[in-house]
Amino acid sequence: MLQANGYIGVPQNRVDGRAKVTGAAQYAAEFDAPNLAYGIVVSSAIAKGRITSIDASAALAVPGVIQVFTHENRSRTAWFDRSYRDETAPPGSPFRPLYDDAVVYSGQPVALVVAEEYEIAACAASLVQIEYETDTHLTDIDLAKNEAYAPPRKRSGVKEPPSPRGDAEEAFVQAPVKIHHEYRVAIEHHNPMEPHASTVIYQEGGKLVIHDKTQGAQNSQSYVASVFGLSSDDVQVVAPFVGGAFGSGLRPQYQLFLAVMAALELKRSIRVVLTRDQMFTFGYRPLTIQTISLGAGPDGKLQSIMHDAIQTTSPWEDYQEVVVNWSNLLYHCDNVKLTYKLAQVDTYTPIDMRAPGAAIGVTAIETAMDELAYATGIDPIELRLRNYTETDEANKKGFTSKELRACYQIGAERFGWSKRNPEPRSMRDGRELVGWGMATGVWEAIMQKTAARAVLTQDGKLEVSSATADIGTGTYTILTQIAADTLGVNMEDVTARIGDSSLPKSPVQGGSWTAASAGSAVQTACQTVREKLFKYARQMDDSPLANASIEQVTFANGKILLTNDPSSSVTFAQAMQAGGVDRIEAEEKASPSLQTSMSYSGYSHSAVFAEVRVDEGLGIVRVTRIVNAVAAGTILNPKTARSQILGGVVFGIGMALEEESMLDHNLGRFMNHSLAEYHVPVNADIYDIDVIFVSEHEDKLNPMGVKGVGEIGVVGTAAAIGNAIYHATGKRIRDYPITIDKLLK
Repeated sequence: MLQANGYIGVPQNRVDGRAKVTGAAQYAAEFDAPNLAYGIVVSSAIAKGRITSIDASAALAVPGVIQVFTHENRSRTAWFDRSYRDETAPPGSPFRPLYDDAVVYSGQPVALVVAEEYEIAACAASLVQIEYETDTHLTDIDLAKNEAYAPPRKRSGVKEPPSPRGDAEEAFVQAPVKIHHEYRVAIEHHNPMEPHASTVIYQEGGKLVIHDKTQGAQNSQSYVASVFGLSSDDVQVVAPFVGGAFGSGLRPQYQLFLAVMAALELKRSIRVVLTRDQMFTFGYRPLTIQTISLGAGPDGKLQSIMHDAIQTTSPWEDYQEVVVNWSNLLYHCDNVKLTYKLAQVDTYTPIDMRAPGAAIGVTAIETAMDELAYATGIDPIELRLRNYTETDEANKKGFTSKELRACYQIGAERFGWSKRNPEPRSMRDGRELVGWGMATGVWEAIMQKTAARAVLTQDGKLEVSSATADIGTGTYTILTQIAADTLGVNMEDVTARIGDSSLPKSPVQGGSWTAASAGSAVQTACQTVREKLFKYARQMDDSPLANASIEQVTFANGKILLTNDPSSSVTFAQAMQAGGVDRIEAEEKASPSLQTSMSYSGYSHSAVFAEVRVDEGLGIVRVTRIVNAVAAGTILNPKTARSQILGGVVFGIGMALEEESMLDHNLGRFMNHSLAEYHVPVNADIYDIDVIFVSEHEDKLNPMGVKGVGEIGVVGTAAAIGNAIYHATGKRIRDYPITIDKLLK
């Protein structure tokens, strides 16, 4: 059916933009409530051992202090592990705050001080005296890796390495050209602008309205209800705005447990906000050691791929990511062997961070492929084209769509790749060495089962709702666009409601699946409203649409018009009056096609080109140009989609050059636990980033042909920068981030 408005595919301003820039948007720690008390978390000073005594008397003596909660006086909660397991939890025994006297990682919450004012709670928290009996801890992966193991239980949604194909070891031995190296990607912390916080509003009868920093309101709701034995009807989680999360909000963090515990015990509203220091006391992107062996002929065609990874996890959960599978997915090879193991260290369980697994696994394989290009004397793009695969060879499936060749071609043309001198250290501008590098990016294109509701009223206003979240990606805007286009109303007449556990069911926002999932659900709900509206319009006395089918009409500007005769029309209000209704409501679900998932593999792809300038004497690296050509199916809003790629590229720059959480293995503690010492890219680090959306027709994954762009911008960026640094300097750094000290060695 003809769509008259044409909002989809056209750049649109964020519908929530004004609220954010004026301060009208409220975040988790900004909601107020009568009689609100404040909680401050006391963190453990040791990495492993037990608490021998806690003296809270000095804290309790401070005027305005209400209570100090510890493992000795906390209320009883659920007994079984399953009650603490949220929808994104890995296998194992989830962490239980204030459960007993055991200390299992440095920074663990060991007490919560609650007071009438924030400053009073903070002061009193410093007066809590805790004594410990320490035990030997281990946080060094190089000491733990000898005990690494293949995870015995699979994490839901995470694909295991495929079974070996051919004889990769023998093929490697026989290969004329060999690459065999170890690659490392350091620990990173998410560091969103908004710290994790929970404001729990205690209502009459013990009902809770919780404002939580979360990527899944219903995930937090079910966690709270399960842990504290509450009815889901008594717990509402509201998170309309999230000040960045990047995966840190997928799982309920410990401030939520502590705030709810205190609110239920004291029967009053409580707010708990973590400090920036405490933002380093839960999940992170884990350190990964990867070994890659590539065997190829003189023509560059791969004869063997072996990719092995060891990744850290906590002693109590087997956190898993898809790290090595990308090597098998990106390139054709008859002999492939991939392994993935976990090494336990005494830290908190890692957590997904933007493009989990791919961001680190692709960094390694794309660095190795660049090394193979130099070893064979073949241009890096040409090498990738010679090993291009048209199918998912591990799963013996075709791709729903794949325009990676076009990404290489269009990206290279925009970047000017043909002017590159392939010799390292051959390009210079004054005292700076100039390097050009490239890499491939890939990310899963996923759709999750999601529900949405659409309500149209006689005044032409449309409301669409789903429990999904907007973590800054533009979800409000694209849902508004989809609803407006589907029903033929102006965007200004559409209101999107999200981030509320009372709304139709949705999974957490992550994996770049929200646009496809929530978007398809909203579209389906609006289509049902449209069908009901058209039915009423046909039933009108002397209706000009009486003999028309829905395929013969256009919905536009609050009217239903005959497509071939726009003068014949019925307004929405007339149709609803004829039907005797003042509102039309529909709730629908959208689900991925089982047949498609069984027959095809879906991925977005990119080609990333980077220019760096390296001060030869100082080792300072500037990333002066990035061209990122992305094939991701239908682009709903080029403006917000471009912002997502820009943000992903900045993430990749941080991974390549700056971001590293440094553990003192003697203390078992992250030492650079502030934004003064944990370096993230700032405005002065960012130069020209050119985003190209390559046309790609996708008709299998979901009704709109959407693949999602939240994560593809990260993948491949760090490798492209590392490869450019090698081209500039002739120094191959395989340990990310590539810092000045590594270049000056």
